[in-house]
Amino acid sequence: MRCPYCRHTESRVVDSREAEDGQLIRRRRACQECGKRFTTVEEAVLAVVKRSGVTEPFSRAKVMSGVRKACQGRPVDDDDLALLSQRVEESVRGRGAAEVPSHDVGLAILGPLRELDEVAYLRFASVYRSFDTLDDFEQEIASLRESRDEGGGGSGDRAGPPDGEQTRHRGHAGGASAGRSQEAPGGSPVGVGTD
Repeated sequence: MRCPYCRHTESRVVDSREAEDGQLIRRRRACQECGKRFTTVEEAVLAVVKRSGVTEPFSRAKVMSGVRKACQGRPVDDDDLALLSQRVEESVRGRGAAEVPSHDVGLAILGPLRELDEVAYLRFASVYRSFDTLDDFEQEIASLRESRDEGGGGSGDRAGPPDGEQTRHRGHAGGASAGRSQEAPGGSPVGVGTD
C-alpha cells in the first residue's frame, strides 16, 4: 500500500479494528518514510457469477434497485429495501463461498421480499421465475395464502418454488395471454389473462 502523501511503498500497521459487523477491517498505518498516518479498509469481496460467466462484485445497491422496481406504488421505503439487501447479502455470504451464481442471489431475495410485501414479492417472482400463464400466478397466490393461513404471514426460509415445482429459466416472460396486461417490474407488459 503506497502512502497517499509521499507515495512510499512501506508502512506499518498502528491499529486494526473491525467495522460493519466484522465485514470490514480498518487499519491505521504509519508511513516509514514521511511518518504521516493514513487509514486503509480491507473487505472480503463476494463475487457474483452471471449466466454469461462474467463475475462482478456483489452490490447491495443493485439488489435494492431490482427490488425497488417490484415495490413501485407499495408502502415500502428505502430503509426497508436497505434492510432487505443486508439480509440478502448475509444469506449469500453465509454460504461460505467466494463466488455465487446470480441465480442464487435472486433466490435469496425471494424469502425476505415475501415477508416484506406480498404484492412486490409476486411481481418480482413473476419476472424472476418467468410466469407466463395465469396458472403460474394462481399457484403462487395459493402458496401465499397457505403460508398466511398457517400463521406464517410469509416464509423467510422459503427461497425457491414449492417442493416438486421446477423454476423456469426462459429468459423473460413471453407469449402474453389474451386479456389485459400489466406492467412487470422491468417495465415490459406481462399478460395476466381474463379467463
